[in-house]
Amino acid sequence: MKGQKGKTDFVKVLIPGSKGKSNGGEAPTLGVVGRLGGIGARPSRIGIVSDSDGAVAALSLAYKLSLMHIKGDILPGDVIIATHICPDAPTQPHEPVDFMDSPVTMFQMNQNEISDEMDAVLTIDTTKGNKIINHKGISISPTVKEGYILKVSYDLLRIAEVVTGELANTFPITMQDITPYGNGLYHLNSILQPAVATSSPVVGVAITTNSVVPGSSTGASHESDIADAANFSLEAAKEFTDGKIDFYDAGEFQRILRLYGSMEKLQTFGNEN
Repeated sequence: MKGQKGKTDFVKVLIPGSKGKSNGGEAPTLGVVGRLGGIGARPSRIGIVSDSDGAVAALSLAYKLSLMHIKGDILPGDVIIATHICPDAPTQPHEPVDFMDSPVTMFQMNQNEISDEMDAVLTIDTTKGNKIINHKGISISPTVKEGYILKVSYDLLRIAEVVTGELANTFPITMQDITPYGNGLYHLNSILQPAVATSSPVVGVAITTNSVVPGSSTGASHESDIADAANFSLEAAKEFTDGKIDFYDAGEFQRILRLYGSMEKLQTFGNEN
């Protein structure tokens, strides 16, 4: 797909489940999005950049699930994995360090990476260029659904602790983070942007560092952390598509709606008039 700042290749992989929707079943479908601006910033940078980690983790998950499927280890529900690959993406100014930019808009990314079939979404994104998270590894966001920031899923925290062998780490998000890019508000990064394009629950899986690392830095991808993100997503897929875990409390969410009404307007660009 071409944009004003270049072009990128979108990749979407469907791993069919034994009882998945693609086979006429009713098992839940998990979406996993590798979110980034680009895997490289050529010609200003030579090599793979830190911001590529989300795409690498997502494609690693797709490869692993494909091998499992071939060998007969088939999950109950479908898993849809999506990302984009751009080796020569632009950069853009951002505080405290510059971001990787994308050759296409966030709207175009969401159009190509989010599917109506997804009953829940994990969005994997490098989240190193900030002073909010001071933890090396992976970190989990609260669940976001239809403009509401809900409590962190304890099911996903349990999986994170099993996969990493450490206490689960979480990170804070703000109302700005769950509004669309392009509205002029500050965003931590693009990790929660899939929540703008779906009514399904979305959880961010951040690949993080103790120090502030620019997304455009090369030599800054840590394979063990990428593996943790991929393994976490795999274990979450196993349990979610089997109906064993939830991303949010559906009953409590309905009570929030009754008490305070819809917040879907936060999924739009708003109106300053």
